[in-house]
Amino acid sequence: MRAAELLAQGTKPSDVARAVGCTPPSVTRWKEVIRKEGVEGLKAKPAPGRPPLLSKGQKNKLVKILLRGPCASGYTTDLWTCRRVAQVIQRRFGVRYNPNAVWFVLRSLGWSAQKPERLARERDEVAIERWRREDWPRIKKSP
Repeated sequence: MRAAELLAQGTKPSDVARAVGCTPPSVTRWKEVIRKEGVEGLKAKPAPGRPPLLSKGQKNKLVKILLRGPCASGYTTDLWTCRRVAQVIQRRFGVRYNPNAVWFVLRSLGWSAQKPERLARERDEVAIERWRREDWPRIKKSP
């Protein structure tokens, strides 16, 4: 937009390029766009690409399904994997995703990769808390 202002003031393209830190051919291209479309033509345009396979409504429904957990969708463990999410998407919406591509869908929904924390079956929370409260302060190095 600064380049457009300078060009409107009659500044030479080479001087505009130097002022805004770009190449003179870019300024010449911008000047042509301004001539044809006006300053509005310089505004950023979304990059074209493949349209999403799931609509916003379907993505919202998918989030609700995911929040209910894998067990509610018929899986035996409470762990979502990309393969499972791809299967749910295909069953519920009729849209087929490669499990590797599901990650991009999940990221667009604000989800992140999580690794379940493994806890020993023999874990005794009461004994751990007692150790933290009584033993740890006794053996901890003092400053």
